[in-house]
Amino acid sequence: MFLRHGSFTSILYNHLISYPTPANLNYFWGFGSLAGICLAVQIITGICLAMHYTPHISLAFNSVEHIMRDVNYGWLLRYIHANGASVFFIVVYIHIARGFYFKSYKNAPLWNSGVIIFLLMMATAFMGYVLPWGQMSFWGATVITNLFSAIPFIGESIALWLWGGFSVDNATLNRFFSLHYLLPFLILGLVITHLALLHTKGSSNPLLGTSAIDYVTFYPYLYLKDLLGLLLMILGLSYLVFFEPNALGHPDNYIKANPLVTPLHIVPEWYFLPFYAILRSIPNKLAGVLAMGLAIAALLALPLIKETNLIIKYNLIEKRLFWLFIFDVILLGFLGGAVAEQPFILVSQIATFFYFFLLFF
Repeated sequence: MFLRHGSFTSILYNHLISYPTPANLNYFWGFGSLAGICLAVQIITGICLAMHYTPHISLAFNSVEHIMRDVNYGWLLRYIHANGASVFFIVVYIHIARGFYFKSYKNAPLWNSGVIIFLLMMATAFMGYVLPWGQMSFWGATVITNLFSAIPFIGESIALWLWGGFSVDNATLNRFFSLHYLLPFLILGLVITHLALLHTKGSSNPLLGTSAIDYVTFYPYLYLKDLLGLLLMILGLSYLVFFEPNALGHPDNYIKANPLVTPLHIVPEWYFLPFYAILRSIPNKLAGVLAMGLAIAALLALPLIKETNLIIKYNLIEKRLFWLFIFDVILLGFLGGAVAEQPFILVSQIATFFYFFLLFF
């Protein structure tokens, strides 16, 4: 097949078909591709949902019900979009864990671009959770946006700017809808940058630090591995959509937002729970916000850590610490969904300490 050098088709061919990849890549390297597919699914379903959604506090809740009941296959679009966000975060968390385990953060530009994508994902998901304007949407937005007021000097101004008034109201919903629609396209641009940085230096491999690695073309060898991962992801998402569509959501979000009635227990979506537990573990509001921000921003500092090239798999102590860290994050997720009372507060404080200790030491 004749491909003109520098043409769009030749670029696709070089980066998607003939791209040289280490022959020893395992299935965990396919989660990056799966994350890209999840992003595409979220953008497509989000555009379709936006055609029928009304960003107004008096109409938003009913417009979502209209999508569910009256729009042809609207229920399917909404459930794919809502559960697709959860699957997206599962894939990304596994992708990040693989980066920890095989020390992919040694490629600093690539790692940091991925962390920025993760931060934008969190912002996009938070604003998307507000849009149905249910009880948990409204009160979740109230709690999280109030955190900005803890910032000295400028915190109150930032909170007022986010709200567009003196509380979470119609202006807030409009802003969140606009940003929720815009940010995925910004993420898409950063994903392309992420891929460009990956293909500039080349993929890492499970034998970090070794140079004598055989290379194969991406197609068909890695393509088939990614295809298996895609089929499993489709099966998992299909099960959630068709059998347990509300398993990962909160029942209070099927109650229309009421500023006069506070839910007994305000919790964010499950993928925010570890960071929410860190926030609640510290009694001081400003210190809690700083700890939560540092828990995410600390990922950017990992490339600065000087250590051996030996991967965790061949270092018994690091291997045990890695799995202890994974357990600690899961424990924080459980504690974030628990009631803010003893002994959960004390255990959260201990788990928060170990989160930072294990991450750096």
